[in-house]
Amino acid sequence: MMTDIEIAQSTELVKIGEIAAQLGIPDEDLEYYGKYKAKISEKYLREIESRKNGKLILVTAINPTPAGEGKTTTTVGLGMAMKKIGKNAAIALREPSLGPVFGVKGGAAGGGYAQVLPMEDINLHFTGDFHAITAANNLLCAMIDNHIQQGNTIGIDPRRIVFSRVTDTNDRALRNIVIGMGGKANGVVREDHFQITVASEVMAILCLADSLDDLKKRLGDIIIGYTYGGRAVRCRELGADGAMTVLLRDALCPNLVQTVEHTPAFIHGGPFANIAHGCNSVRATKLALKTADYAITEAGFGADLGAEKFLDIKCRFAGIAPSAIVLVATVRALKYNGGVKKEDLQTENLDALSKGICNLKAHIENLQKYGVPVVVTLNRFGTDTDAELDFVRRTCVDMGADFALSEVFANGGEGGIQLAEAVVAACEKPGQFKCLYKDELTIKEKIETIAREIYGADGVNYTPAAEKSLEAILAADPNFSIFPVCMAKTQYSLSDDATKLGRPSGFTLTVRDMRVSAGAGFIVVLTGEIMTMPGLPKAPMAEKINIDANGAITGLS
Repeated sequence: MMTDIEIAQSTELVKIGEIAAQLGIPDEDLEYYGKYKAKISEKYLREIESRKNGKLILVTAINPTPAGEGKTTTTVGLGMAMKKIGKNAAIALREPSLGPVFGVKGGAAGGGYAQVLPMEDINLHFTGDFHAITAANNLLCAMIDNHIQQGNTIGIDPRRIVFSRVTDTNDRALRNIVIGMGGKANGVVREDHFQITVASEVMAILCLADSLDDLKKRLGDIIIGYTYGGRAVRCRELGADGAMTVLLRDALCPNLVQTVEHTPAFIHGGPFANIAHGCNSVRATKLALKTADYAITEAGFGADLGAEKFLDIKCRFAGIAPSAIVLVATVRALKYNGGVKKEDLQTENLDALSKGICNLKAHIENLQKYGVPVVVTLNRFGTDTDAELDFVRRTCVDMGADFALSEVFANGGEGGIQLAEAVVAACEKPGQFKCLYKDELTIKEKIETIAREIYGADGVNYTPAAEKSLEAILAADPNFSIFPVCMAKTQYSLSDDATKLGRPSGFTLTVRDMRVSAGAGFIVVLTGEIMTMPGLPKAPMAEKINIDANGAITGLS
């Protein structure tokens, strides 16, 4: 079988104007980035605001395992399958970060015959959105240090600066640095840090902003640090918000590309799912909703992180609600949760499957709490046996969830017809979407609701540092109490301990710290050690990525 990049390079793309025409987007409202990529104009986004929304479908998954789940592949394949059964559908996805592309993944544009194209461009720079975010973020950092150097009239305490620099490649050596060395002319000496671009609050803001004005306001609201007297200092006090908005003007417009079967796909934004809200931009999702009958989007990592944040943060802010939720799993991943080693997953093991399926059950129960129909899909592998598939199907049906097999990796849209038909039927079922918690709950009550209802924790323990941070957050602005909470937690377990697979019980969630993303509009709650600047592995994917004399790229997968 061909590799992902071979499949992508063998696909004959159609010009992006033809893709836009499927959704009724006029050529005059496309800002072309070559033949096969375009941004949608600000003018068009304003013109369609009053249109009726189509059906919103969220694709999520069980907790990720080394066995793989295929959430993005399923999302892309479902969009193509919708087209196969005669439905007008559009896909909305996050943009890949260069960090994982050159580090551990090699690409993040789907897989097999369910990819978004041109995959090389999407994985490598794309339309420059992430570079614009990096530039805007680091402009603010430069202005912070310049203000201190030029007399510090605001009285910013260099020891309490909370806004850090970013870069979009994994570089562990930049996690903790000292800047301003080399004498007085080079600035004030202080400790600083780098994060990967997708962890920047500017990324989160871009993905939640619904207009240029909203973007500028949110950027201005960023808390960059505190004065010697303990007062929170905002970005707008440094006069940086206007210039940052200028840098992000083009990046705010969603990008349009296509799948291997020429289904429209909006790819825009990419915040981390274990430190931010892990969803593509509100603007891209709304654009899909306004131009298609079915808008298919996904949330990062497992449903306990990505879906919870999509439903409790993104839907809350954007005023949108899913008509159905697709929960992706694999037999292999469920057996891994049941204790089977990765090298033994190809062998039928109903005993391990019956133990590991508790992870799937937990996610079904959690998603049903939001009042939306749930469709479980198994991303089928050739080694899955009929007995294993039937066991999962019966479990899902017994829990009140619909079930469908997916073979989109191998067969494209044709392999997702069963799933597409199940999703269309689910969208017609009665449902009443509701967030898990109300705005008026205290921050601790919101945290404890998620910990008990989604993670299955017995309770929550707050470290002294977390208590102190919460006190400082509310002292900075009591109105922060109405913010939703954005849980920063390991993606590998329902608990805050990555080693606890399946469905952990009898544990207490530990909150070690909190910080406010005042521009994004949520409280980040840190549990465990969350890495915001990953390092490269011993054999990074960058070693395999290359280009020949004719410009053909290899090594992306």
